[in-house]
Amino acid sequence: MTKYILYWLIAANSIAFGLMVVDKRRAEAGLRRISESRLLGWAWLGGAIGTYAASRLVRHKTRKQPFASKMVGLCAAEIVLLALWALDLIDPIVAAALAYLPPSA
Repeated sequence: MTKYILYWLIAANSIAFGLMVVDKRRAEAGLRRISESRLLGWAWLGGAIGTYAASRLVRHKTRKQPFASKMVGLCAAEIVLLALWALDLIDPIVAAALAYLPPSA
C-alpha cells in the first residue's frame, strides 16, 4: 500500500507542477489559461508541493491572493502529513480518532 501512495504523490506533484508551468507559458503567450480551481484541485489531491515548487521556479501566481495563501497552506499541510506518515504517527492518530466514533449497529 505504501508504494502506491508514493506513486500517487509523485504523479500528483508532477501533474500539478506541469500544469503550473503550462499555465505560466499560456499567460505569457496570451492564450486561454488553466483555472485556479483546477490548479488548487491538483494541489488538494496531493500535488501541493509540486504546485508550490513550480510557483517559485517559474515565478507564477506568487502574488495572486487568495490563491497563494491557499497554495502555501496546502503545501504546509502536505508536508506535515508526510512527516507524520514518515514517523509512523498517522496510525495512532487515526486509531485514537476512530475510538471516539460510536460502534456501528
